[in-house]
Amino acid sequence: MALIPCQVLRVAILLSYCSILCNYKAIEMPAHKTYGGSWKFLTFIDLVIQAVFFGICVLTDLSSLLTRGSSNQEQERQLKKLISLRDWMLAVLAFPVGVFVVTVFWSIYIYDREMVYPKLLDNFIPAWLNHGMHTTVLPFILIEMRTSHHQYPSRSCGLAAVCTFAVGYILWVCWVHHVTGIWVYPLLEHIGPGAKITFFGIATVLMNLLYLLGEVLNNYIWDTQRSMEECKERPKSE
Repeated sequence: MALIPCQVLRVAILLSYCSILCNYKAIEMPAHKTYGGSWKFLTFIDLVIQAVFFGICVLTDLSSLLTRGSSNQEQERQLKKLISLRDWMLAVLAFPVGVFVVTVFWSIYIYDREMVYPKLLDNFIPAWLNHGMHTTVLPFILIEMRTSHHQYPSRSCGLAAVCTFAVGYILWVCWVHHVTGIWVYPLLEHIGPGAKITFFGIATVLMNLLYLLGEVLNNYIWDTQRSMEECKERPKSE
């Protein structure tokens, strides 16, 4: 029996994301008042994705609890739709985008923080909030993947959806630059047009690879657990 029920964990994670979002939006930063506001940053978009995803998880848990033992087929159909939405969102958005943000942010930060998170931001964003946006996303999504099995969509549909999101965000970043003359991330100010295209291409490929990683990890976790349960149920040979 789990020390903490997965339903309680999901509520706690959802509340933590709500707190992070509220604290982030309360910060008076110049970048928040320019074109695109917070929505031009992938970190903020990811926080919204994670909050919505865990909100759907909590809603699914509540619906499952309310329909338990019920013979109402319509309620069961609605619950299945909710579960399908939850699984699709983890596969296509929550896992690949969340892991991408954590991996790319800290990789660039370690190399040269001024390219992604200038030291000036320390005056606005406390360290705990920085980690809430760029670190805890990874353990939270891994906890969710470990506590519940998620049905992934077909690989072609999943990869197409991930590509659509990645290309859409890249076009949004380019549009913000077109309107303001300023790139969202300092890194893009220091590289040429060819390098930008390469960078955007690598980012899109990486996000697709993270989708595949999530699919493999999900299958590995639950295939391993299923095998362990079968071993426990198998009668001991005399």
